[in-house]
Amino acid sequence: MFFKDTFFSKNRNLNCGGKLLDLSTPKVMGILNVTPDSFYDGGKYDSTDKILKKVAGMISEGADIIDVGGISTRPGSEPVSEKEEIKRIIPAISLIRGHFPGTIISVDTYRANVARTVVKDYSVELVNDISGGEMDKNMFETIADLHIPYIFMHMKGSPLTMQAQTQYEDILTEILDYFASRVDRLRVLGLNDIVIDPGFGFSKTIEQNFYLLNRLNAFHIFELPIMVGISRKSMIYRTLKSEPSGSLNGTTVLNTVALLKGANILRVHDVKEAVQTITLLEKLKTLKISD
Repeated sequence: MFFKDTFFSKNRNLNCGGKLLDLSTPKVMGILNVTPDSFYDGGKYDSTDKILKKVAGMISEGADIIDVGGISTRPGSEPVSEKEEIKRIIPAISLIRGHFPGTIISVDTYRANVARTVVKDYSVELVNDISGGEMDKNMFETIADLHIPYIFMHMKGSPLTMQAQTQYEDILTEILDYFASRVDRLRVLGLNDIVIDPGFGFSKTIEQNFYLLNRLNAFHIFELPIMVGISRKSMIYRTLKSEPSGSLNGTTVLNTVALLKGANILRVHDVKEAVQTITLLEKLKTLKISD
């Protein structure tokens, strides 16, 4: 009875450039950071061979989406120019398109012009925006014009300032209100394929992150897919008095909690372990024990 009541199994699809992504079973988004300064893997994928090896590995392990990012969004990180962001991500997107045709690509950007460029010129299927349209006021209209799925996250401020903005009267109510107002705006613009992300680690303390994870099922009120990105984050390694490199087991534990509370997409550095977690939990859902 526990699993029947806890899993959120509402059928829904995302139309990713004509490819239907069925979220009735949770999906895995593999992270490809082509940045020199991301908190866990900055500078690891700075050559053609390294990018191809990483993407091939994620696809072979079962990644449903590859999320390409050209700007570090770790706490305190400084932004780079739009020109530099495009310079970083275009080679990686081109490599994926050339060597792994049919792969669904997301771009992690908060800039409308970057989103338009990668969608129009390279057929990127999703945009993953950490700022929920706040860091570029043209983002919502751009996404609606492009007619692509849009993942948007809760954050206050910017990566440079967000950890100084963790004060809330009622964090859950404020974040629900944040999503409600933006979902309404996106609906008015005609956008249907929307994914929400509570933004673990962004303008939130460790305690607030755990509170929101425990209340993740509250976000089902929007009847929209939920993405969770907690992979190797400080809520794990600081709680365990470890480092990002030693946080895989903790990531798997909290991803399990997220799935039990209805997460539809896991954004991860470690694809194999996330896929295994989903496989095991889906197996539990199918169990039928006679009385």
